[in-house]
Amino acid sequence: MAERWWVASGNPVKLRAVELALARFDATKAYEVRGLKLPSGVAAQPMGETETRRGAKQRVQAARKRQPVGVGWVGLEGGVVEWEGTLYGMAWAAVAAELQGRVALHLARSASFPLPLEIAERVRAGAELGEADDAVFGTTLSKQGGGAVGLLSGGALERDELYATAVFLALLPFRNPELSW
Repeated sequence: MAERWWVASGNPVKLRAVELALARFDATKAYEVRGLKLPSGVAAQPMGETETRRGAKQRVQAARKRQPVGVGWVGLEGGVVEWEGTLYGMAWAAVAAELQGRVALHLARSASFPLPLEIAERVRAGAELGEADDAVFGTTLSKQGGGAVGLLSGGALERDELYATAVFLALLPFRNPELSW
């Protein structure tokens, strides 16, 4: 029987990211990944580490509240962070699952990547990153596809892979339950 994992999003990219991470986590198990359309409780375009991390954490908490029966719950939040005059895209993942007899919550961050001025200026002016990407690249709903990283890398790295790494890293405590977390 497949382990049921809940993802606090209806975005197929986020669901695929969790599927990729779980397959890397334990390829011998079968997983059923289901999405829940839940708000993050933060701005549509989170700005900075704190707001983005809070969005991921609030998503996973909302998922647990909405669907308390499951093996694990995941919240993913994409955001941007300003550093030395450059705007970077990144994401935070929050994972809740049983660890040492209780449900534990662990978070991890994706890699970050620089955004060109054409996109950064639109985001700083209030656009969501996906909207800015679509305007600059002439695409539609890029956030449900390769995302900014996919567009900028020519498809060499897509949004689901970027997010999957963050989810996998947040799963590390569950892979090593004998250690103190």
